[in-house]
Amino acid sequence: MINFTFTDNFNEEASHICIFVNEQKELSNHAMLLDKKFNGVISKGLKSFHNFFGKAGEVKVLTATSKGDDIHRIIIIGSGKDSERNNVVAQNIGGSIASFIKSSGAKSLFVDCENLESFAADVAFGIKLGCYNFDKYRTTLKDHEKPTLETIELFVNDAHKATESFRRNNAIADAILAARDVISEPGNIIYPESYAEVIRDTLEPLGVEVEIIGEREMKNLGMGALLGVGQGSIRESKLVVMKYMGAENEDDQPLAFVGKGVTFDTGGISIKPAANMGDMKYDMSGSAAVFGIIYALAARDAKVNAVGVVGLVENMPGGNAQRPGDVVKSMSGQTIEILNTDAEGRLVLADALWYTQEKFKPKFMIDLATLTGAVIIALGNEFGGLFSNNEDLSAKLLEAGKDSGEQLWRLPLCAEFDKMINSSIADVANLGTPSSNASSSTAAQFLQRFVNNVPWAHLDIAGVANLNKGKPISPKGAVGFGVRLLNRFVEVNYEQ
Repeated sequence: MINFTFTDNFNEEASHICIFVNEQKELSNHAMLLDKKFNGVISKGLKSFHNFFGKAGEVKVLTATSKGDDIHRIIIIGSGKDSERNNVVAQNIGGSIASFIKSSGAKSLFVDCENLESFAADVAFGIKLGCYNFDKYRTTLKDHEKPTLETIELFVNDAHKATESFRRNNAIADAILAARDVISEPGNIIYPESYAEVIRDTLEPLGVEVEIIGEREMKNLGMGALLGVGQGSIRESKLVVMKYMGAENEDDQPLAFVGKGVTFDTGGISIKPAANMGDMKYDMSGSAAVFGIIYALAARDAKVNAVGVVGLVENMPGGNAQRPGDVVKSMSGQTIEILNTDAEGRLVLADALWYTQEKFKPKFMIDLATLTGAVIIALGNEFGGLFSNNEDLSAKLLEAGKDSGEQLWRLPLCAEFDKMINSSIADVANLGTPSSNASSSTAAQFLQRFVNNVPWAHLDIAGVANLNKGKPISPKGAVGFGVRLLNRFVEVNYEQ
């Protein structure tokens, strides 16, 4: 756990000091004093770096020696153009600092942010996210391979203002890291029951009411679609409801977030290829985003009412597993023909969405799911897919994506896609025909059949939930995508 503090006292004796240089190669007042103290090592270094341009996130390191022969590392970070520096840029700069410092052996870091309090809070946020490391099961790490960083001190003119800004950021960061943790856990540790317990144990101390609904009650509710997915597993399926009431008026319509929580997805009888199947522990990333946004709202005392509903199942082959060709009845009363048991996430969401709108009468519903591989082909690892029945909701989500750095791209729904999921023996099929055409859109079109007139958006996050190659604030592995996006969306549009 790294301890972050903000100070108005410049510590020129720190062993590791980070300074920022923009594209004009300008130094802050304290950086110039530091340069003088160390006999011009910074200004000389900047002149000697032929491949340093001050662009955001660029890193160079200088070594300086004080009069007492103490060795100091001066880390120069490019801060880009002053006019283009926003919160996302600042957070990514923090991530660049993290990528260097977490493997440097340093125990402490001093960062010169001078008169940029909000910038400092965002840099700290980026450092915290960038330093994330899931190594709890690695028992043979050598000392030099283990994280060493313990404290980060950021210099600003107004330490109180920066501390208050970071308090909010820190709550969001904690929520993102909690989401990453549950995503990163292997399937034998996180399964529906254990996952539900983690959600309850984490959120109830924050004042969130958590209800865990088991298979018997789901059967009584008529959730045949969700239950069909998990019937091949020895693990009991769960529906977890998280209720956060932060608005002044408890009767205000809640904002509703719904998540796919397939804790491990073999594909069921329509089994997936063996290659990379271990990554299917990530198939509950949509539910982790819902867990994360409720965590974030509660931790920072957001003035809204919000509910999170996640369907938790394990999709396994077995003697009692659902078969291709089966017909199940959803909570809505609609029957579904199962053409492929690996198109399971939409079945989980069908019942979760219906339950949410019937139970809570929400202002809107947003669901998140690692739903289709096709969205990765369309959008790669840069954008989540957005589908919606509401223009206003879509516009707000797209803007929040730009502001938060978790970007979305809107994809179409239409009547022709609806025809592709018609079944000859049931009300709807769980796969479009032909299955290779517009499969992300037909999956979304399927979900829309389980939404009445509630404003609704579906976020297909299959391409952005986990990364094979890390980014500044998202090291390789689980991203926790959706928490920053939804937090920004709520903060700008719905908080009182």
